Amino acid sequence: MHNPAFWDNPQEAQRITKEKAHLEKEIKGWAVTERALEDLETLIDLSAEEGDGSLHNEIRGEIKKLHTALDRFEVETLLSGDVDLNNAIVSIHPGAGGTESQDWAQMLMRLYTRWAERHGYQVEILDYQPGEEAGIKDVTFNVIGDYAYGYLKAESGVHRLVRISPFDANKRRHTSFVSVFVYPEIEDDITVEISEDDLRIDTYRASGAGGQHVNKTSSAVRITHIPTGIVVQCQNERSQHKNKGTAMKILRARLYEVKRLEREKKMEGLSPEKKDIAWGNQIRSYVLQPYQMVKDHRTNVEAGNVTAVLDGDIDMFIEAYLTAQAKTSHV
Repeated sequence: MHNPAFWDNPQEAQRITKEKAHLEKEIKGWAVTERALEDLETLIDLSAEEGDGSLHNEIRGEIKKLHTALDRFEVETLLSGDVDLNNAIVSIHPGAGGTESQDWAQMLMRLYTRWAERHGYQVEILDYQPGEEAGIKDVTFNVIGDYAYGYLKAESGVHRLVRISPFDANKRRHTSFVSVFVYPEIEDDITVEISEDDLRIDTYRASGAGGQHVNKTSSAVRITHIPTGIVVQCQNERSQHKNKGTAMKILRARLYEVKRLEREKKMEGLSPEKKDIAWGNQIRSYVLQPYQMVKDHRTNVEAGNVTAVLDGDIDMFIEAYLTAQAKTSHV
C-alpha cells in the first residue's frame, strides 16, 4: 500500500484497503478475547488464593462473555461464501391479509432492526411504503457491517404469525404470512451486467411520509428489469437522481442473487421455483395463541420466549441454519 502505484487502480486499491481493515478488525477481536482470558485466569487464581467467594459472580459473568465471543468466532468460520462479508439488503413484503399482514411485516422490520442494533450494525432505510391503516405495504433497508449478509441470508423465506388479531373486534385467531428476501450489497469490484435497453424507468410522486417536497415532485423512481421481471423502487430521497442510484443498487443485488441461485440450482440439478407467500412454504412460525412458541421448520429449533425473539433474539435460529448448511455442503 506504500507503493506510489498502489492507487493507479482505484477499485482494486479500495478492495485491498477494505480487506486490510477487515483483517485488522479480526486480529483485534482475537487479541481482546485473549486478554480477557488472561484477566479471567488471574481473577480465578486470586479467588482461589484468597478464598474470596465474592468474586464468583464476576467470574461467571466473564466466562459468559468469553463464551459469547468464542461462539461468534466459531459461527464466522461458517461464513466463507464470496459475499458473506458484505452488507445485506433486506426486503419485507406482506402476503394476503391486508392490515393484518402489513402489521406483521412491521413487527418483522422491528425484529431485524433490534437484531442489527444488538450486533452493532447500522440500518439504512432504502424504501418504505406505510400501510393505509397500520403496518407497512413494503420496506427495503440496508444492514451495514461485516458479515451482515452472511448472517441474515438465513432469514430469507416466508414467516408465519398466529395470534389473536388486534384488528378483529371479535378477537378471533388469525394467521398471517410475510416474505423476507435478503440480498448481498454488491461492491463495485463485482461485475453485474445490466443493459440500459433491458430497463424501464418510471418516475412518480412519492406517497406517505417524507415532507411536502417529495410529494410535490416526481422524485420517486421505479425500475423494471424486463428480462427477469424484477421491479425495484425507491422514494425516500428528495432527489430523483439519488433515488435512481439507490434503486440501481438494489437491482444489482437482486440480479446477483438470481444468478447465484441459478448456479446453485444447476449444480443441484433442480429447477428454480417461486414459492407463494402462504401456508406450507414458511421457514419459521411464530405462535402467540393458543400457546407461545417460535419454531424454525428447517432445523426444528424452538424457542418459548416469543417476546425475546420478536425483540431481535434470533441468533439461535441463524446459527442452527448456518451449521446445517455447512454440514450439507460437506456431504
